[in-house]
Amino acid sequence: MSVLINSATWKQLVLHKNKLDKTDMKTMFAADPERFPRFTVKQKGILFDYSKNIINDETIRLLFKLADDCDLKVKIDAMFSGQKINVTENRAVLHTALRNLRSTKITVGSNDIMPGINDVLSRMGRFAESLHKGHHQGFSGKKINTIINIGIGGSYLGPAMICGALKYYAKPDMKIRFVSNVDGTDIIENLKGIDPETTLFVIASKTFTTQETLTNAETAKKWFLESAAGKNDIKSHFIALSTNIDGAKEFGIDPKNVFGFWDWVGGRYSLWSAVGMSIALYIGFDNFASLLAGASETDEHFRTEPFEHNMPVIAALLGIWYSNFFDARTQAVIPYDQYLARLPEYLQQLDMESNGKSVCLNGELVDYSTGPVIWGQPGTSAQHSFFQLIHQGTQMIPVDFIAVMNNANKPGNHHDILLSNFFAQTEALMKGRNEAEAREELESQGMDETEIKKLLPHKIFPGNKPTNSIILDKLDPHTLGMLVAMYEHKVFVQGAIWNINSFDQWGVELGKILAKQILPQLTAAEDVTDHDSSTNGLMNYYKGKH
Repeated sequence: MSVLINSATWKQLVLHKNKLDKTDMKTMFAADPERFPRFTVKQKGILFDYSKNIINDETIRLLFKLADDCDLKVKIDAMFSGQKINVTENRAVLHTALRNLRSTKITVGSNDIMPGINDVLSRMGRFAESLHKGHHQGFSGKKINTIINIGIGGSYLGPAMICGALKYYAKPDMKIRFVSNVDGTDIIENLKGIDPETTLFVIASKTFTTQETLTNAETAKKWFLESAAGKNDIKSHFIALSTNIDGAKEFGIDPKNVFGFWDWVGGRYSLWSAVGMSIALYIGFDNFASLLAGASETDEHFRTEPFEHNMPVIAALLGIWYSNFFDARTQAVIPYDQYLARLPEYLQQLDMESNGKSVCLNGELVDYSTGPVIWGQPGTSAQHSFFQLIHQGTQMIPVDFIAVMNNANKPGNHHDILLSNFFAQTEALMKGRNEAEAREELESQGMDETEIKKLLPHKIFPGNKPTNSIILDKLDPHTLGMLVAMYEHKVFVQGAIWNINSFDQWGVELGKILAKQILPQLTAAEDVTDHDSSTNGLMNYYKGKH
């Protein structure tokens, strides 16, 4: 049995959960008119209401005690100070330094990394300004108005989510597309309808060797050169976000248009680095800087606020409460704002690639649940697809509901209707509907007793379903930066308490290795015989049919 689940606090939480099984949130709200203010945290621009959870004061006390037992504050300080907490790769974890706009000295080893960060930011700003003012033009002298970001993983999901969320702030007439899948359909469809004379390709690959990214980049280059442009024109239409200057130069990219980042920037945390160049080109560098500033504000909140008022810490501990004591295997994220449509997809990588681990830092197998499955889509569409499962299904599914107080677009009464659903769903999940309430509704519809008895069991909702409500004052670059950083730190806290490394991703390596072995076999003349019978059969079927 691990130290974690054998700890006194863990055992107390098990006993405490058993006591809470005998009550429900509806009863708690009825008994305590101050429940909402007591279980709410406010940060400038964001309200976090966690009162609709299966908790009381004792729950929170024990969860904070668990965090203290796991030396959470020490681990937070270790990350911010540049200690090599990514132990399997012997690296620091300093995406927070990328948004350290006060330029406080941060060292890795004996080197202050802030001058390098500031230099890259300055170069990004100058390039974005040059493009927006029309100084950096296409090969025919036309102004660039289309950005195509080619990357995968964090080099795609982060920028794509941010650009979608901040579409309202896009530069006039600027369009952006994202290519990630090595499936040729992705690049071919994204090349349709664009003008090579006004398109800039942003190739995002730290090593400039990522197979999927380089394959798509070569296809884009071939398409570009077929437009009657010459090889020298590549310099006007391709830039790289990479540490491999020589590789980018060999591709045809001007070295001055290669923007680097560092090994202490994990892919899923890289949107704050040069990988955010597509964001800066789409919404302007001033808005990109505001995004960084918002994240920096959450960093300071996370680093300095007591746990009792610390939004990422509370969110993380609630996730542990349900994952480890209620056996919840998934968590849904439902943004009630169409601009945030890609947020659940982004959080899937952030959370599942970080905490989808089964080995502790010391190499021992965990004997408790880690990393839930993250999923979701925007409300109100979600209400008409999978909310049935959340309301009346047999699984516990905690839900984060996210809304924006002041929507950028307000045609008619759309926003009031949207938020009425936001408020109603959290209330319905908490309250449910008992037999008496369901019967009263059916009787009001004029049903006779036979019909009522037949339908009554299907109209009962158990309720007591946990939700967090996150309300942003508005969806702008600064507030979005705050929100994303909050989720980053939530994931870190959970990994710290589970004693796992949230910053490596060895689980994706084996498939890559095997794919490299398989690729030449797909074009070889002879049948494949050196894999298992299923893989051999599938590969030979493909070779015989395509």
